[in-house]
Amino acid sequence: MTDGRTIRLVVSAADGGRRLDAVLGAAEGIESRAEAQRLTERSAVLVNGVAVPKRHPVAPGDVIEAHLPATAAATGIAPEALGVPIVFSDDHLVVIDKPAGMVTHPSRGHSTGTVVHALVGAGIGGGDDPERPGIVHRLDRDTSGLLLVARDDLTHRRLGRMMRERRIERRYLALVYGDFPPALTVDRPIGRDPRRRTRQAVVPVGGREAVTHFRRLEQVGPLVLVEARLETGRTHQVRVHLECAGHPVFGDPVYGRGRPAHGLERQFLHAYRLAFDHPVTGEALGFESALPADLQGALADARVRAGGGG
Repeated sequence: MTDGRTIRLVVSAADGGRRLDAVLGAAEGIESRAEAQRLTERSAVLVNGVAVPKRHPVAPGDVIEAHLPATAAATGIAPEALGVPIVFSDDHLVVIDKPAGMVTHPSRGHSTGTVVHALVGAGIGGGDDPERPGIVHRLDRDTSGLLLVARDDLTHRRLGRMMRERRIERRYLALVYGDFPPALTVDRPIGRDPRRRTRQAVVPVGGREAVTHFRRLEQVGPLVLVEARLETGRTHQVRVHLECAGHPVFGDPVYGRGRPAHGLERQFLHAYRLAFDHPVTGEALGFESALPADLQGALADARVRAGGGG
């Protein structure tokens, strides 16, 4: 059972002889062997009142107590009322529609005005990272769209596991260069660019698996509107994979072809769809976000210039 920030359980006969981290990792409120291991390494787990290592074999009747850390939303980030649009909210999670120009979490040069500051200001956040309370995934500063946030630690762990198991659908709209095929899958590992350390790149060695599925929606003169569906979630994945495929995102200052046009002041990339089964209730949830006004305007202007009307 759960008592505040402490989880207490009695080892069953069936679990006798198993490792502590395996038994604790399956408990309600933990549900992650990695989380159980982190707790034991911090001496936050007692068996019959004594701290033991994660490999300790438990016996039937042993009493396990796990003392969980305080929620990250209660730690040192100053709350800010930034008015980030909330698309969905319940007792466990929130879906927000992040505007372009807003950084997801604090980082060098962005100590205020982030999504995290807005979340803390609204009393939202879970997980054990005090710099990223509630954050399950992130969007680049100049990418707009739907972002999923956990309200509590348990939901954060469950959503993190769902993300790793590829059970959260994320789709983007991007305007790109070139003659795009009807469908394209890019399965290339991504890591830090060895020549320019401030950006990511497809790398032959040392990268992390990255898979993106693309679908052509509309040819607009020399540009193409495409949908990107993420199978994995690496830093700058959509932008890097499109550059690798020879179709960089329009207006992308890092992976694109110079400055934006058509009245646009950022990259044309929008996280427009998010779908998943609720980690607590099991309800199927799906959300969509319309293109923001600046992207709508740029697309309309590109259609006019291509002779396709407004």
